[in-house]
Amino acid sequence: MTHEPPTIRELLWSPAEKASARRAFHRALKKEFDAIMQEAKARAARIEEISELWELEDWLAERRREVDRKYDYRYSVLPLVFAVLLREGRLNEADLDGIGQDKVDLIRHAATL
Repeated sequence: MTHEPPTIRELLWSPAEKASARRAFHRALKKEFDAIMQEAKARAARIEEISELWELEDWLAERRREVDRKYDYRYSVLPLVFAVLLREGRLNEADLDGIGQDKVDLIRHAATL
C-alpha cells in the first residue's frame, strides 16, 4: 500500500504555522501596497490634464483588482499564493520560517512552475 502525499487542499496547518503564514502574507501585502503607493504618487505628480487623472483612477482600479485576485488567504490555496509571491520577490525564503517543511517544499516547487 502506497501513501500518497496530501493534496494542497488536504494540508493541515498548525496554529503556529497559521501565525507564521499570516505574518508572511501581511508582509508581502505591505510590500505590494508600498509599491503601488509609490507608483501612484509618481503618476499623480506628473498629471497635467484631467484625462490623466482618470487614467490614474483606471490604473488604481486595475491594481486593486490584481491585489484582490492575488492575495487569497484561504489555507486551501495559500501555498500557491505564497509561490506566486516568492516568484515575484514579494516574499523570500526567510519569510516562510515557521511554516512546515512539507508546505515550504510545495511552495518552492510551485514557484518554479
